[in-house]
Amino acid sequence: MNKVAVIGGGVLGSQIALLCAYHGLDTWIWLRSPESIGRTEPKLEKAYQEIIGDIERTGGDATLLPPGLKEAGITTELARKKASQALESLHLELDLEKALKGADVIIESMSEDPKAKAEMYRKMAPLLTDGQILVTNSSTLLPSMFADLTGVPERYLSLHFANHIWRNNLTEVMAQPETDPAVFDVVMDFARSISMDPVAVRKERSGYLLNSMLVPFLFSAMDLLVTETSTVEDIDKAWVKGAGAPYGPFRMLDAVGLETARNIAHNFTAIPDEVAPFHYKDIEKMLTEKIERKEKFYN
Repeated sequence: MNKVAVIGGGVLGSQIALLCAYHGLDTWIWLRSPESIGRTEPKLEKAYQEIIGDIERTGGDATLLPPGLKEAGITTELARKKASQALESLHLELDLEKALKGADVIIESMSEDPKAKAEMYRKMAPLLTDGQILVTNSSTLLPSMFADLTGVPERYLSLHFANHIWRNNLTEVMAQPETDPAVFDVVMDFARSISMDPVAVRKERSGYLLNSMLVPFLFSAMDLLVTETSTVEDIDKAWVKGAGAPYGPFRMLDAVGLETARNIAHNFTAIPDEVAPFHYKDIEKMLTEKIERKEKFYN
């Protein structure tokens, strides 16, 4: 892999691009307008400063570097230099054809808007050439929704990153029914080449692996709260002490963001109460009230 094109410069798109450049790839970010460039540049700077902060906190001990920054022969001085070079080397491009030309991997990292994604894939389809691999970072939309629009369904699949990818270096590689197994393996290797630790999701599933486990866990905790079974502090304590976990579900919810949790809860409110596993309407109401008061579970 030599060139990577990232479609979209949001929080994750910026982080993905910066880390690809850190690992020596010629990295381009396609953006819709000059205004988009103005919104992306601060995101890149923020991610860069966070990376530098993490490097400084090692005290010069390279073994303490975040996993996404580690590679053979790395030192903290070299990591600092590579991060600076990565920020300087990124190409922010408005011309889609120029951004895609020669890219080995194209990473779509747009907002979770199915209409916007569909429009983007239609624009990219006639520009893609033989051998180019197209992946989506979507966390909620299944790749099969868009496979036929890409024009290269056999070379299209999901590559899902977590926030702060240099710290949380899990990636979930998920196939859709038309994905070529050989391409799947290439994407697994690509993830490893940028110091990610990939897991294979060989059958399409909303939520991948992590969220398929995490979402029910978090909702079970919120259900205990809205039914007045216990308190935030005691529910968290039960999990931390009983499971040996570093923190409980409400600490996790504060980190994930209450708006994200509220949006998920809203999607589940359509389930009839008599078959719903949790009190989704009450959970949505609780989260909405906290968001309106600008509160978290731990303030």
